[in-house]
Amino acid sequence: MKIIKKSDALHVDKPEGTKVDYYLRKEYEVHYNEQVPGSTQSWHHHEKISETLFIIEGELTAQWKINGNLQTQVVFAGDLIETENTPHTFTNHTDKVVKFLVIKQIISGEDKSELLKTDKVVDE
Repeated sequence: MKIIKKSDALHVDKPEGTKVDYYLRKEYEVHYNEQVPGSTQSWHHHEKISETLFIIEGELTAQWKINGNLQTQVVFAGDLIETENTPHTFTNHTDKVVKFLVIKQIISGEDKSELLKTDKVVDE
């Protein structure tokens, strides 16, 4: 088992108002984000990386483009967002800090859901 301490994470205060702790691993990356009220992330997308967000606390306005058409939806604590390589941004439209995790990985496209559900051995 490995435990990666917060003090070992790379901390970045982004100019638009998001504070990020990056836990960089060999095959994946996890970010812990706190986005301040009234802030909007820069529009961006990923060509090879799969990015998944899990909202821990608060709500964000998600915006993304599909074939140049703007889509908008408010996401809440407990929601999971898969960005699917689309150009996207998130705005904290509230007066509270929003906390969320970002998981980045390079995936193969294989359906491994059965393995994920069943790969557990109970030790005595």
